[in-house]
Amino acid sequence: MSTPVKESKLITLKDVKANPRVHEYIQGANDLLNAMGYTEHGHRHANIVGSITRYILNSLGANERDAELGAIAAYLHDIGNVVNRINHPMIGAVMAENILHDMGMPPEEIVPVMGAIGNHEEMAGLPVSQISAALIIADKSDVHFSRVQNPIIETYDIHDRVNYAVQRSRVEVRADQNEIELTLEVSHEIASVMEYFEIFLSRMVMCRKSAELLGCKFKLLVNGTMLE
Repeated sequence: MSTPVKESKLITLKDVKANPRVHEYIQGANDLLNAMGYTEHGHRHANIVGSITRYILNSLGANERDAELGAIAAYLHDIGNVVNRINHPMIGAVMAENILHDMGMPPEEIVPVMGAIGNHEEMAGLPVSQISAALIIADKSDVHFSRVQNPIIETYDIHDRVNYAVQRSRVEVRADQNEIELTLEVSHEIASVMEYFEIFLSRMVMCRKSAELLGCKFKLLVNGTMLE
């Protein structure tokens, strides 16, 4: 007897957010990272990265379905952390395939989502598509004091200090000028700009490559100073 073919559905980000498995995996991933001393990678981060990814794609003229798939990939990009921080992009891509397949998303839409999730980290990933590039920029731009989960300031490591020092973070797309700009306001009393670059330089390089794939120039504005 042949296996019945699952009917394809037009899955939206709203559907993904309503999936109980997704909710538990994201929460579990953040709980694990919190126990390991990492900054927030839970529902707050997933929502922000999803919104920025959609904003970038919409601003650069992507069709609505690609923007939706980009937002879905962004929302799911860190679920692999529920297993382990090491190789979490690849783990997350496989987990996303399983979830989206069970929800009825067709393979031709699952494929770009998997590719974007599997390539969002700078150590082993590259911008491989417009969806992937937008996700990378959105993910790396989420630097903010609200991500710090450690309640004891005296025990902050450099990642905690840098995130805690960032009072404002904003991505702006200027499609008419082919520019994507990340604006940061960093408190020098908590961490220096040099400390920011100590841990974020490779991520900013990845953002530059992602912007180039999108046909744009990546610009970084820190405390009113443009760094290009």
